[in-house]
Amino acid sequence: QVQVVESGGGSVQAGGSLRLSCKVSGLTFTVRAMLWFRQAAGKEREGVACIGYASGPGPETAYAEPVKGRFTISRDNAENAVYLEMNSLKPEDTATYYCAAGGRWDVCEGSWTRRAEDWGQGTQVTVSL
Repeated sequence: QVQVVESGGGSVQAGGSLRLSCKVSGLTFTVRAMLWFRQAAGKEREGVACIGYASGPGPETAYAEPVKGRFTISRDNAENAVYLEMNSLKPEDTATYYCAAGGRWDVCEGSWTRRAEDWGQGTQVTVSL
């Protein structure tokens, strides 16, 4: 049984930082891309970041335009975990953040936001002025 569990959400002032964690079990973590999505109230869910399966000198990453330069996705294959470091947070980053396991051997190219397969329950991030 696949389990995807997010943690680390909370409330922070604009300009602050948060680090989200996602622990995964029940699948072969190293062959799966890992993704972060978010959904703000009244809006559609959107892809935030993707990190490719673990291989070679380092997996590929991809980011949505609104978070480029502020968010960093990383993975720890020994811990079956993926992280989202969020800096310079803005009120518009307020949303429920979801972690998802993506495709096998995926390198986060093209329409990576459409390739999420196993989802977590989400963790709330609130950024205030």
